[in-house]
Amino acid sequence: MVAFRRRRTPPPLPIRDGLNPSRARVPEDSTLTALEFLNHLISSQRHRHPEDNSDAILNRFHAGDVRLRDGRALAPDDTLRPGTDVWFYRTPAPETPVPHEIRIIHEDERILVVDKPPFLATMPRGEHITETATVRLRRHTGNNDLTPAHRLDRLTSGVLLLTKKPEIRGAYQELFSSRQVTKTYEAIAAYLPDLAAACAETDSGVEWRSHITKTPGELQARTWPEREPNAHTTLLGVQQIGNSGQGAYTLRPHTGKTHQLRVHMSAAGVPIEGDPLYPVVSRKEEDFHRPLRLCAIGLEFTDPISGEEREYWV
Repeated sequence: MVAFRRRRTPPPLPIRDGLNPSRARVPEDSTLTALEFLNHLISSQRHRHPEDNSDAILNRFHAGDVRLRDGRALAPDDTLRPGTDVWFYRTPAPETPVPHEIRIIHEDERILVVDKPPFLATMPRGEHITETATVRLRRHTGNNDLTPAHRLDRLTSGVLLLTKKPEIRGAYQELFSSRQVTKTYEAIAAYLPDLAAACAETDSGVEWRSHITKTPGELQARTWPEREPNAHTTLLGVQQIGNSGQGAYTLRPHTGKTHQLRVHMSAAGVPIEGDPLYPVVSRKEEDFHRPLRLCAIGLEFTDPISGEEREYWV
C-alpha cells in the first residue's frame, strides 16, 4: 500500500471539453499588457485555428478566461511584469479525424485501461490536440480527470492505462517511470530465420542493447555505437505467419527510449511493417489503412494502491 501524494495546486481555469488550459510565462526582458502578450502567443502558434482572430482573443478576456495563478481574471490593458504566469485556453486548429475507435479493456473506480488505435496520439502535443486518446476519452466519459499513466507513440497501438482520480495519479505514473511494469509488444516484419533460430536456442531470448538519443525536431532517433548502452530490448520469440514471408516478433523493452523498438528492429535487419521512419524516412502521405504494425499487447504490474497483481492484454 502507498500513501496518496499531495495534490498540486490546480490551475486557475478548469479543463474544458477535455482540454487543459495553457500556461505561458512573460519573458524576463519584457513588460507587456495582457492583450499584447496573448496576441503574441496566439499569432505565433504554429497550428492556429483560422477563426482565432483579434475578436476571439478579446472574447477570452470578456469571458474571464485569461487568468493569473491566484485566479484573478485579467483585463486587456493590465500590465504584466516579467516572469508572470498567465493561463488561458488555446483554440485547436482543425484536425483530420482518425477513423479508428478506442476499445475499453478494463475499468474500475481508479483506472481505465484501453486499446489505443494507431494514428491517435496519447496526449495533446503539437498539431495533434483533439485527435488524442486523452481528449477523446475525457469527452466520451465526461471525466476530465482522466490522465495517462504512461505514453504510447502516436503510431503505436495497444494497451494504455489512464487514472481516473488526481489523488492516485502519481502512484501509477511512478510505477511506469520506475520501470516496475512488464511491457510486451508484438511487431510484424519480414520473417528472418536466423533470428527465429537464435530465439529458439535460448530460454531468455535475444538481447539488443544500444545507445539511442532523439533530438526534438528530428524525425529519426540516432544510435551511438561508441557510447554506453542506454536502451535494452529482449526479443522473446519469432513466429512465422503462414506463407506470407512475415513474422510476429515478441518484444520486451526494459527501457523506454523514444522509438526504441523501431530502432532495434531496423538495426536487426527487420524494420517493422508500415514504419515511415526506419530504416529510411518516407515522404508518402499518411495512410490510415496502412498503420505501423507495432502493438503494445500486454501490461503486467503490482497495483500500487491495492497490492493486487494486474495484467491486461489485447
